[in-house]
Amino acid sequence: MPLRHSLLAVLVMIIWGTNFLAIDIGVDDVPPALFVAIRFVVVLVPAIFLVPRPAAAMKDVLVVGLFLSLGQFGLMYTAIWLDMPPGLASLVLQAQVVLTVLFASVALRERPTTPQLVGVLLGAAGLVIVGLGRSAATPGLAFLLTLGAAASWATGNVIVRRLGSAAQVTGTRPTPLAGLSMTVWSALVVPVPMFALALVLDGPAAIGYSLTHPTWAAVLSTLYTAWLASLVGYGIWNTLLARHRASAVVPFTMLVPVVGMTAAWLAQGEVPNGAEVGGGLLLLLGVAVTSGLLRWPGRPGRPGRPRFGASA
Repeated sequence: MPLRHSLLAVLVMIIWGTNFLAIDIGVDDVPPALFVAIRFVVVLVPAIFLVPRPAAAMKDVLVVGLFLSLGQFGLMYTAIWLDMPPGLASLVLQAQVVLTVLFASVALRERPTTPQLVGVLLGAAGLVIVGLGRSAATPGLAFLLTLGAAASWATGNVIVRRLGSAAQVTGTRPTPLAGLSMTVWSALVVPVPMFALALVLDGPAAIGYSLTHPTWAAVLSTLYTAWLASLVGYGIWNTLLARHRASAVVPFTMLVPVVGMTAAWLAQGEVPNGAEVGGGLLLLLGVAVTSGLLRWPGRPGRPGRPRFGASA
């Protein structure tokens, strides 16, 4: 991957790492389902009137939004609202790398290599350690919802990669605008169901009060999560996934917990316990092995052999 694209990936990781703090600040003032709905309304307007539709079929675009946006953030916002520490959330969400390998092996017929299988086991062990040894202040439901958000993200990764592979087969070269188009148009699937869910869970009175009494913290959090994390972040991310193998792009997400936990420590004094640190390091080791960031000792792979993220 060219240096310019690598630097763009690092920028996205910085934005996403600090995004957990922004979410944590926002859900203090706005119910999580409503907050997700508002975020994606801001993503859509006015961008949807300025950005052309993606080349993919609209049903595929909406499926991407169902997992990358609705599923991932609906679960993540709720987990943080339930007191999932933002730094720890940024760590657990990296299970998406391990899950991407598993899901790609089924959906894209990308047979995992031995190192990838070892990485999956390491990552799973790390998650178990984090889950069992988490601070008593971290609810189990919040942890499971964060893991569900990681699974939703992984599913979205596989779908975006499949669409990118199909475009390559037909000779269509993805452009930066294509990534932004996917981000904006896939957001169509989010606001209505999340707003309806907010009405059911929180009631019209709470929703009306939140909409008519916005706080500066909620406004700034919404703008950060919508404009930077969604439009800038996912616009770049979807483009990189479409242009390069997932194995070259996904490893950059290992920077997210580094940024997220550092930001949470500096801003909120969040300090992980021993089990969270040990399990987290094991999880990140699994991510590194799974994604190929750490080379497996032994003979190199044969040329032409399909690797994770490549078309089988």
